[in-house]
Amino acid sequence: MTKAIVYKFGGASVKDADAIKSLFNLLFNRLRNPMIIVVSAIGKTTNLLEEILRQKYEQEDFYLNFTILRKNHLAICSELFEEGDMVFSMVENIFLKLEKELGKKLSAENYDRFYDAVVSYGELLSTKIIHAYFCKEGLYCIWQDAREVIITDDNYRLAQVNWQETEKQCLQQLVPKLKKMPLVIQGFVGGTIAGDTTTLGREGSDFSAAVLAKCLKAGSVTIWKDVPGVLNADPKRFSDTVKFDHLGYKEAAEMTYYGASVIHPKTIKPLANMKIPLYVKSFLDPSSKGTIIGDFDGDREVLPVIIVKDNQMLVTFEVTDFSFVSESHIHQIYAELHRLKLRVNVLQISAITVSICVDRELFKLERLLLEMRPYFKVRYNEDLQLITVKNYDEATKLRFFKTEDILLEQTTRSTFQLVCRPMAK
Repeated sequence: MTKAIVYKFGGASVKDADAIKSLFNLLFNRLRNPMIIVVSAIGKTTNLLEEILRQKYEQEDFYLNFTILRKNHLAICSELFEEGDMVFSMVENIFLKLEKELGKKLSAENYDRFYDAVVSYGELLSTKIIHAYFCKEGLYCIWQDAREVIITDDNYRLAQVNWQETEKQCLQQLVPKLKKMPLVIQGFVGGTIAGDTTTLGREGSDFSAAVLAKCLKAGSVTIWKDVPGVLNADPKRFSDTVKFDHLGYKEAAEMTYYGASVIHPKTIKPLANMKIPLYVKSFLDPSSKGTIIGDFDGDREVLPVIIVKDNQMLVTFEVTDFSFVSESHIHQIYAELHRLKLRVNVLQISAITVSICVDRELFKLERLLLEMRPYFKVRYNEDLQLITVKNYDEATKLRFFKTEDILLEQTTRSTFQLVCRPMAK
C-alpha cells in the first residue's frame, strides 16, 4: 500500500457551515487513498463544554449553554443538509447521550474522568457532521471512532499512548479501510483497553495526527491552520512576525515546549523518530507554501522566537525551619505536582525558596496549597503571563525588560523568560 498521508484540521477550520464547505473544496482536489483526516471540535465547542462542566461542578444551571451548543450544531446542519436528512436525528441522538452523561454525579475526585467523557463529544459531533456532508457531496469516506484505535492508559485529561496496542489496532483496523476510502477520525480523543474515553491533553488533535502517522509509517502530516505557517510570534499579539520556511525537528520541539500554540508539544517526537515531515499550512490560502518541519537542524533559520502563555500562576514555597532549600524539598514539591498533573513552566530556586510558574487549572491550586502549607510558607499570584524569547538579541531583550510588574526573570545563553502582569497586545 502507498504510504498514507495525514491531514489535521482544527476548530477554526470547521467553525461554521461556510468553513466546512471550504474544507470540502480544499480536500476535493487533494483527496487520495490512503488518507486520514483528523478533525477537532467545531469552533469554540470545547470551551463551551468546559464551561458547562464548571457550571455543573459549581451546581449552577448549565442547561442554557447546553441548549446553545445543541442549537449551534443543528443550525450548521440546516445550512449543509436538506430538511429531513438522517444527520439531524444522528446529532439529536448524540446530544441525548451527552445529556445523560451530564446527569451523572460529578465531584472533585472523578472530575478528570468526567471531563474526558463529556468534552470528547465535541469531536464526535464534528466528525459525524463532516463525514455525512462529505458523503452527501460525493467525497466518500469512512467515519472512524478514535477510541477504538488510539489506545491509552487511564491518566484522564493527559492520557499516555499505549504505543504497542495503538500500532496493533491501526494495522488491524485502519489499513484495510484505507485501501478502500479515506478516513475521518477525531483528534484529541482516545480510549482505554477497558473502553473508557480519554483525552490526550488540551489542543491534542495535532498529537493524534502524529500518533496515527507514526503507527502507520505515513508519508507526511499536514496541519491546516488560520496562519500562513509557523511564525516567530503570535500575529494576534505582534505585528512584526516572520514566517519560517523550514524548521528542524529540534527547534520546533523547543518552541512547543515553551508553549508555542501553533503545534501541540507532543507532536514532534513521534514524527522526528520516524523522519516523517510535518507541514503547517493555511486553510485560508491552501496554495501557499507554509512551513515544513523536518531534518533541518543543521541549517536552521535563527530568528528571535517570542512565546506568550496566559493564565499563569507563580507559586513560591518558603522553608519555615531556617534551613536552606535541599533536594528533599524539591522532590517533595515535584511529587505533589506530578500527582496533580501540573507541569512546571519555569523553576527558580533561592537559598530558602522554590518558585514555580504553572498553568492555572481548576481545583489544582487549591489541592497544591492544601498539601504544601503544612511544610512551607506558600505565596502565589494568579492571572499572570509567561513570556519566553528564544534566540534573543539585545534589541528584543530591551523590548521586554521594559515590561512593568516583572515578578520573576530568568536568562540563559539563548533564552530568557519573564513572569509578569499581562502586557497590552
